Amino acid sequence: MSFKITFTALASLALIASCGGGGYKSAARYAPKAPVAVGSASGPISRACLMSDRKARSRQLCGCIQAVADMSLSGRDQSLAASFYSNPQKAQDIRQSDNPNNERFWKKYREYADTAEQICG
Repeated sequence: MSFKITFTALASLALIASCGGGGYKSAARYAPKAPVAVGSASGPISRACLMSDRKARSRQLCGCIQAVADMSLSGRDQSLAASFYSNPQKAQDIRQSDNPNNERFWKKYREYADTAEQICG
């Protein structure tokens, strides 16, 4: 399964996720709306992306996704999101959880995924 299809599937799943909390302010509103040249950002998400078996993976794409994560997610949230590459079921479990912390994370993750798809393609 290609990276883009998986990424799009996760973003689509987010659309049906329940919303949690009301105090979170999205970093996505500050994200550029046009394609951006991003450097070779590195971090937990780019490493997981590069180590994945996704056909569409590349240093450029994984670096872009990491750059968006750096704008949108805390280090802890990035580590959790990176774990989805090796354990997609974990993403499902968190998305469907009634735990308020998981609901807050999923809202941030959904906004990150939407922004990354918009910026990175």
